[in-house]
Amino acid sequence: MKMLSLEQELKGNAYPGRGIVIGKSEDGKYAVTAYFIMGRSENSRNRVFVTEGDGIRTQAYDPSKLTDPSLIIYAPVRVLGKETIVTNGDQTDTVYDGISKGLTFEQSLRSREFEPDAPNYTPRISGMLTVENGRFDYQMSILKSNNGNPAACNRYTFSYENPVAGEGHFIHTYLCDGNPLPSFEGEPKLVAIQDNIEIFTELLWNSLNADNKVSLFVRYINIETGEYETKIVNKNEA
Repeated sequence: MKMLSLEQELKGNAYPGRGIVIGKSEDGKYAVTAYFIMGRSENSRNRVFVTEGDGIRTQAYDPSKLTDPSLIIYAPVRVLGKETIVTNGDQTDTVYDGISKGLTFEQSLRSREFEPDAPNYTPRISGMLTVENGRFDYQMSILKSNNGNPAACNRYTFSYENPVAGEGHFIHTYLCDGNPLPSFEGEPKLVAIQDNIEIFTELLWNSLNADNKVSLFVRYINIETGEYETKIVNKNEA
């Protein structure tokens, strides 16, 4: 698979929607993940990321302007022991609960499907990083309608064991802007992962469409110690 420029992938797409990046830093020391949200409506843009325990949640920037919280207020990131779960919806809780009960990542998501937001039927994208005893593996998933047909849900799970240093994968909800919004196609894109969290965060944030970007979360987890560093950028607080 050809390695793509994450910067160019983002700059060349005005509306990828919500996106997850997971991979290993170039020096091999860190398990890396990033999650961003974008918005076209006032309700979607009226959000910020805030920390909650070891994870984060979305919150209305101006509560008086919040109209429908059902698909925009959730915990995108939660941590359960060695697992860091990152998703674009409340299926973060579904995976968390499933793992707690002994289910696998894929099994946990069997109870969910794409979002009920016709006519877009936004895909549910999810990822899980496993860091334990100096080893790092990760999984990614997308649950999407069958080419816009809500009668069928197509489920794809991708597993990456002992990933190569400097490599990661990027998945997002929408192929591009449109009406209705076309769902992401294919397997997660191979992208480069930098060593420095400041540089990586800046690259992502500056590459996202200035009008549509809302919030960005980036985390670097030390694979040997499990300690992590987090960066959060909110357009509404910039």
